[in-house]
Amino acid sequence: MKFRKFAGILLLSMAVPFFSFAQDWHIGAFAGISNYSGDLVQQKVDLKYTRPSLGLLVRKDINRYLTLRAGFTWGIVAAADSTNAEPSLVARNLSFKSNVFEGSLIAEINFLDLDEKGFTPFVFIGVGGFGFDPTAKDISGNVVRLRPLGTEGQGLPQYPQRQPYDLFAWSFPMGAGVKAILNDKWTLGFEIGLRPTTTDYLDDVSTNYVDQNTLLAYRGQKAVDMAFRGDELTGKQTPGVYPPDGTKRGSAKYKDWYAFSGLTITYRLGGGSGWGKVKATRCPILR
Repeated sequence: MKFRKFAGILLLSMAVPFFSFAQDWHIGAFAGISNYSGDLVQQKVDLKYTRPSLGLLVRKDINRYLTLRAGFTWGIVAAADSTNAEPSLVARNLSFKSNVFEGSLIAEINFLDLDEKGFTPFVFIGVGGFGFDPTAKDISGNVVRLRPLGTEGQGLPQYPQRQPYDLFAWSFPMGAGVKAILNDKWTLGFEIGLRPTTTDYLDDVSTNYVDQNTLLAYRGQKAVDMAFRGDELTGKQTPGVYPPDGTKRGSAKYKDWYAFSGLTITYRLGGGSGWGKVKATRCPILR
């Protein structure tokens, strides 16, 4: 519900330019990749799990060096212990995949006058809200939603401090890029953007294992099966057994991150060819 309200407000703000012919408004699209950083990767980002991302955006040039941007972006994040090198992570054998739907408001700081130079590097920072829903495939290949299972005891009376996590969280987009004018109407850009978040459950992993029998009694066998997957290991790997209550499953020390990186293409609304020219045409000479 929170995400729906946030998305509604964002979409309304994005629609404003369509009712204005100001020349410092731009509409456009984003296409690129998404990545994840969290409890299921050893390094900050595992490029093996790079996935696609797409988005729509609206830009408003405040002046030559400051641009405000509203955007709505979709991407996929995923990871699996099976590709880690650390034996303890391989033995845990967890995995996840989730769609991410982000609405964001971002400030871009341009280092050069884009209309004068034809290009500019820029940095950006902002705030976003995003929806997610981690899933994993069970041993039969069926896709299973993880949150309803309470794999770390969320919502169980024996663990009152662990409440079900929200599927809406906040992110804080930040990054850098470069954009260049193609002609009077079109601008092409490239950017790399990181998103620290307020949730540690983007991957459904955060703290410790809970008692197997308690989880079985309250959530069923599927919850037990998805909370620990080490018993599914085959080949050179030795299958494990469900760990005792309180054994470390993840780490709540750091929140999860995701990243959107790629190309933007924007179209300038109205006539003219730049902020400077727009400003000049807005102040008629009185005779």
